[in-house]
Amino acid sequence: MRRLWTRSFLLGLLPLFVLAHFGHHLVSGMLTPLLPFIRDDLVLDYTQSGWLVSAYTIAYGVSQLPAGWLADRIGYRMVVAIGVSGVALFGLLFGVSTTFIMMVAFLVLLGVMGGGYHPAAAPLVSAGVEPKNRGSALGLHQIGGSVSFFLAPLIAVGIAAALGWRGSFITVAIPTIILGIVFYVLLGRLGYTRKAEQRILSECTEVHAAPGHLRRLTAFVALGIAGQTFIVSIMSFIPLFFVGRLGVSREAAGALLAVVYSGGLWAGPLGGFLSDRIGKTPVMLVFSLIAAPVVYLMNSTPFGWSMSAVLIVIGMSAFLVIPVTESFIISQTSERNRSTVLGIYYAGSRGGAGVITPVLGYLIDHQGFYSSFTIMSVAFFVITLVCAIFLWRSRD
Repeated sequence: MRRLWTRSFLLGLLPLFVLAHFGHHLVSGMLTPLLPFIRDDLVLDYTQSGWLVSAYTIAYGVSQLPAGWLADRIGYRMVVAIGVSGVALFGLLFGVSTTFIMMVAFLVLLGVMGGGYHPAAAPLVSAGVEPKNRGSALGLHQIGGSVSFFLAPLIAVGIAAALGWRGSFITVAIPTIILGIVFYVLLGRLGYTRKAEQRILSECTEVHAAPGHLRRLTAFVALGIAGQTFIVSIMSFIPLFFVGRLGVSREAAGALLAVVYSGGLWAGPLGGFLSDRIGKTPVMLVFSLIAAPVVYLMNSTPFGWSMSAVLIVIGMSAFLVIPVTESFIISQTSERNRSTVLGIYYAGSRGGAGVITPVLGYLIDHQGFYSSFTIMSVAFFVITLVCAIFLWRSRD
């Protein structure tokens, strides 16, 4: 029975979740590549530009905490649909806003609408497969977000060149709203109702705490949060880095984010596959130790193929560890507190970037890109070493 469910999930529901994940990140993924356009239009400095990103990411992070509670009461299907159509609706309103305050307000609401997607989707995706393939399933689900982030810069700057940055948000938001509604209807027709959700989740295997369980779980979640916080905040300034320091055009700088996100097209499935085969802890530690010095290389790498390689590795580091962390949390927590721990991880990893981004913007305004990227690189490396002490010799 379980095997039949797994096969039907992989062939039917998982592709739908990949499509929903794509729509969930599409509109919000255009904000960073369009920052140079928005900054010129509103005459913003780097700190204000950072606050635009933070308005979304902080709200997105904080809203993850109550998301599990809400999903239990109105259904995971509804929460996931809101995470697509609701995000697109406020992206549309952001595109027609006329003042900086209005833009910040709509970005906050955009983040709130999107906060429930991952706490609702990840447990259902993992519950549809055998535990030994959980990382791979979550990695395949990650493809939707990775493709979205990869295409968003290309779509955003392509439309902005003809219609302006506002035209980009308006043009993309409308079909995404429709996508969320269609997704909700399709899930209903496939029998993905609240009762079915509860049955699926009840089949998840309960775990029993082992010695040092809480210590390892805390260290792993902390490292996952730190990695997302530092990498995502740096990624927010990559277009501005290319424009301000290397003299690249706004269109080219925004499009270069696609190079970063190209690393995520296959990094998520790769990370999930490796975590199922060699363990989640080794994968997490190796790529965290790689990410820190690669961030520093942004300062000295010449523009060209070598810079593209650095950008790809940064993108890999951001996306590879997501399914690894999700899989670790699900395998180390029971059903009664799984959503809570996932909510803590999502809140910290998404909201943490929102807190760090304006701080990084302030550092860039006063210290420049070189010193700021160096500080971020060293800080993440130190955090990785500290967490490695608690995770050493773990076979999880």
